[in-house]
Amino acid sequence: MESMVSSAYSNHAVLKNGFLWGASTAANQVEGAWNEDGKGVSIMDTIATDPVKGVHLETPDAYQDEYYSSHNAVDFYHRYKEDIALMAEMGLKAYRMSIAWTRIYPNGNEEEPNEEGLQFYENVFTELKKYGIEPVVTISHYEAPLYLSEQGGWTNRNMIGAYVKYAKTLFERYKGQVKYWLTFNEINCTLVKFGIRTAVSLMAGMDDPVNTPEMRHNALHHQFVASALAVKAAHETDPENKVGCMIATMTAYPYTCDPADVMACLLHQQMNQYFCSDVMIRGYYPSYSKRYFEENNITVHMEEGDAEILKEGTVDFYSCSYYQTYCISADRDNNDLAAGNLANGPTLKNPNLKASEWGWQIDPIGLRYLLNSIYDRYQIPVMIVENGIGARDTLTDDGQVHDPYRIAYLKEHIKAMEEAVKDGVEIIGYMPWTAIDLVALSTGTIAKRYGFIYVDMNDDGSGTLNRTPKDSCYWYKNVIASNGAQL
Repeated sequence: MESMVSSAYSNHAVLKNGFLWGASTAANQVEGAWNEDGKGVSIMDTIATDPVKGVHLETPDAYQDEYYSSHNAVDFYHRYKEDIALMAEMGLKAYRMSIAWTRIYPNGNEEEPNEEGLQFYENVFTELKKYGIEPVVTISHYEAPLYLSEQGGWTNRNMIGAYVKYAKTLFERYKGQVKYWLTFNEINCTLVKFGIRTAVSLMAGMDDPVNTPEMRHNALHHQFVASALAVKAAHETDPENKVGCMIATMTAYPYTCDPADVMACLLHQQMNQYFCSDVMIRGYYPSYSKRYFEENNITVHMEEGDAEILKEGTVDFYSCSYYQTYCISADRDNNDLAAGNLANGPTLKNPNLKASEWGWQIDPIGLRYLLNSIYDRYQIPVMIVENGIGARDTLTDDGQVHDPYRIAYLKEHIKAMEEAVKDGVEIIGYMPWTAIDLVALSTGTIAKRYGFIYVDMNDDGSGTLNRTPKDSCYWYKNVIASNGAQL
């Protein structure tokens, strides 16, 4: 039946054969088994959620599993065969996942890697290959070792060597099994204030005096160097390897046609949307960053040889997450202020857009706008590795999950992606967030569900963990079988 569907729509599909239709997850949000088989403590293992305190940081001696949804997550670690079989039934051509750094190097400073961790991911890749699913692997997805965090995290230049050693271990062990790699998940989030939790050090809070733009930019510079060295190592290990950057797209429009708003939006786009990819794709710091650094008293400590490393370690493709857009105003006292911890100007809600229950504005046209902007700028392949809507899905009495809102959201975004292809954008993959329900980063709980597959688990950890394909799962199966022609 699947081949008949594919054949019937092949003349109408705008995407090339071999397009990577897939879905995504992240290790710390699905695996669980946070302290099993030699795994060390990652910084994500220390972010707790409870009904009173909400999402907050704890010290290691305060661990209580019921407050740490990620400690058990949805137990992919023990159920990966079942979950991959469900992904295969959905027809996925690709699975964007991540490797937990502390499964490989528990503290980050060990001489030898943890064989049990290496074997787990080899088992995962073997299972994916069995079903013809291409792995797209994020090397660092917000989960550096806690031990390295205590040494200053990415503010400490020694982190570069630890990361590169870890990356080389992966390239060598999984040569021929993994072709597509992403060096850092949403690397530009290092620049926003919450980035200190996942990229710098948990020893300093979001409002700590040391959490300054200069500190964050220097931490980011160390990530740039580490990424470039990893790209070079990946290419040397296997010429077939393709390595991408991964950007959290912060697509914005001017709040009004006032030239001041237009200029504020341009400055925002430069430092939030384009800065990281400019460095990682072009291989040098963009000219506009010089003025930004001067006006904000930022000194980036670049050592001898760094410029050459950046130039020699540019990525092969651009990947991104895309969820929403917003507006930028030059008026920092605007009463409609929605959030203001980005680099340039307050971000505002767009009055022309609807939003999800969590306030994330839904803008499919913005995806086409983004894809055109990115491809015009870089002229390299683009991969969408996160796109989705969080919602309170429920299991009905007859054991089904009806999620028409997710189908509607994804349908319009796929249409926008296909329009971008018609515009001439080279898109090589689309991997919505997420393959299966997981612990949402923004809430620290599972109530905000994204998956095509429902997991019977509640915020307090209760539930059977049984898996149930949602209506969107069956819908996406037809989309994939028709190569995007049947929406």
